[in-house]
Amino acid sequence: MELEAAKLKYIQTWGSLATSWGINKTMAQVHALLLVSIEPLSAEDIMDTLKISRGNVNMNVRALIDWGIVRKEFVVGERKEFFVADKDIWELFKQVTKERKKREIEPVIKVLEELQNDVKEESEEAEQFKKLMQDLSSVTSTVNNILDKAIKADEHWLLSSFTKMIKK
Repeated sequence: MELEAAKLKYIQTWGSLATSWGINKTMAQVHALLLVSIEPLSAEDIMDTLKISRGNVNMNVRALIDWGIVRKEFVVGERKEFFVADKDIWELFKQVTKERKKREIEPVIKVLEELQNDVKEESEEAEQFKKLMQDLSSVTSTVNNILDKAIKADEHWLLSSFTKMIKK
């Protein structure tokens, strides 16, 4: 297989796979393109390769920048903006984990804690509800703590810890 064909297959596959994780297909394809590109790419480069509109490129590049996994890079002699993705996959994993934790896990923990404390009714059903919220909060907090450790860890620590957990 030619390198360019392999890159395009990766970009298409990554985009399709990302939808399973609740990520926009085009955003994943833009990120995949930037990952496999050795040079910074302009919006026009991305448009031409992925056959998408300028608005779609701009919207998805901004989202990737907000996630902290793509950055602008200055190219001497050029007026256009260029973009690059961090090639360190471990750092990418940690940044995505950090963002998903902040956007998804932490708001759930806050709501679960509010629900435990805000129900003032005294009944068996209310007590069961509060207990369920407490159990959900406990599990979610445990996941949050594990994610904190993964974000702070180096690659080898996490892999060895995960291997130990599987063996038990």
